[in-house]
Amino acid sequence: MLNEKLHFYIEGLIPARNPLFMEMESYAKKHNVPIMELAGIETMLQLLRIHRSKKILEVGTAIGYSALRMASAIPETHIVTIERDEERINLAKEFIQRSGNGEQIALIEGDALEVEETVSGYAPYDAIFIDAAKGQYKKFFEIYAKYLTEDGMIITDNVLFKGLVAEAEIESKRTRNLVKKIDEFNRWLMNHPDYDSVILPVGDGVAISKRRGGRK
Repeated sequence: MLNEKLHFYIEGLIPARNPLFMEMESYAKKHNVPIMELAGIETMLQLLRIHRSKKILEVGTAIGYSALRMASAIPETHIVTIERDEERINLAKEFIQRSGNGEQIALIEGDALEVEETVSGYAPYDAIFIDAAKGQYKKFFEIYAKYLTEDGMIITDNVLFKGLVAEAEIESKRTRNLVKKIDEFNRWLMNHPDYDSVILPVGDGVAISKRRGGRK
């Protein structure tokens, strides 16, 4: 398919990452850890560079890959990142320590639905990146959008979910229910009265939401 050819062509143009990032990508692939796809993360990093985000909230650390990519791409930024899985927290801490970017990253351990008080202590945020439990995207957005600066933006990954949001029939009930939640989130987001949003068909689908002026 032409789209698949273009996908591989674009990824082939992306320069090799440093050895630590390549190691993390290899680990994620081997152990089925969900990290952002290359074209998607490169798109996000460029948006953050243009936006000049000084403080970023990340909902969903996993092994720390995207947090470290953001820290490396924008040396003047500070990232607050949330993770609840103990094994991934330990791996993220190890990778962050090895990176030399530890001073830029604050890792909050816990469920993103339960650590609002801690997260609020670091606010406000110039950008929020949502990449955690897909069925909770709307809740994450609603909880943390209030801590966004007036000129802030929210980036949400996996909103096309391998293209399944456009499929009429999905055999697996579990997958069907998850796709329904993602589709409902997308429709809610695209009609949000306080944000201008666009969905980019890069990686696994990246939604960019920009606040419309002042707070309501």
